[in-house]
Amino acid sequence: MKWIYLTLFILTLSECKNKSETTFPTEGPISESVYASGIVKSKDQYQAYAPVSGVIEQIFVKEGDSVKIGDPILLISHGTQKLNQENAALAANFAEASNNQSKINDAQLFVDLAKNKWKTDSTLLMRQRNLWKQQIGTLVELEQRELAYENSKAAYLSSILKLKDLKRQIQFNAQQSRKNLSISQQVSADFTVRSQVNGIVYDLLKAKGELVSPQSPLAVVGNPSQFILEMQVDEDDIFKVKVGQPVVLTLDAYKGQVFEATVSKIYPIMNERSKTFLVEALFTKNPESLFPNVTFEANIILFKKEKALLIPRNYLVKDSLVIKASGDTIPVKIGLKDFKKAEILKGISAQDELKMPGK
Repeated sequence: MKWIYLTLFILTLSECKNKSETTFPTEGPISESVYASGIVKSKDQYQAYAPVSGVIEQIFVKEGDSVKIGDPILLISHGTQKLNQENAALAANFAEASNNQSKINDAQLFVDLAKNKWKTDSTLLMRQRNLWKQQIGTLVELEQRELAYENSKAAYLSSILKLKDLKRQIQFNAQQSRKNLSISQQVSADFTVRSQVNGIVYDLLKAKGELVSPQSPLAVVGNPSQFILEMQVDEDDIFKVKVGQPVVLTLDAYKGQVFEATVSKIYPIMNERSKTFLVEALFTKNPESLFPNVTFEANIILFKKEKALLIPRNYLVKDSLVIKASGDTIPVKIGLKDFKKAEILKGISAQDELKMPGK
């Protein structure tokens, strides 16, 4: 009796092996797409870095605060620069023309005295010449008057030049000191990290009292009015991707929901480490709530047909042949493909029963 059951089991198993899996082509929609993954970023999102080395002296905002362009985020302390600015302010104050008016007044007084002496010597010279014409006085006295006149004239002209030079020097020193103070103030302003966009502070990466350098990211700031999908596309697929193509995606934060977007930008350089290209897309309609750095998976739709003759991809042999139920191998022309199905353009019809290869 046992031998009978064993024989029946072997026969049944043999029949199952001989029975091949078959299917018929069906009509339906299909789309060909490129897979991509990435993260969500807000518009104009960036990391603020320390422009100089120093210690964080003060933080003006907290996470979630709204900021405008130019608003201070934090202040970096630097004792040497503070002293430099104070020194520049002292120098600028000392060099101001209003604080050097006494020097100008002294020089002007010297000009006035030299002018009066020149006029006096001129009068005495004219008088001595008149006396000489009347044969009164000596030639030596006349020559002495002429020499005194020339000396006082030269002294007067020299005093005028010295006054002009003094004014120019004071003006130059004042302008130079103000410029140095402006430079020092600008350098000091660099110690204040300010927002470059209108948006919100998403994250503060450092705390008060921490030592930072120009390589230190301090905060993450962005504009929540719009979100950008940053996708990494493999180098083998990038040439298929075009601006304007539709994108369907799923967000890890929204399980089970599918969102739509459109390719907006393709960066024309490959990341040598990952061998991928950065592609940006914009939501057709933003989710109700969204935050930066949320991860997602997407398919960039290259082509789409609403009605096509389809077969399962595992029924294809080398992407160009199918096997009929009769065992005949038929060449076919393939159109669009996704990860499950392939479009048949030529070779078979919906009435042809197909056999799975290897069965």
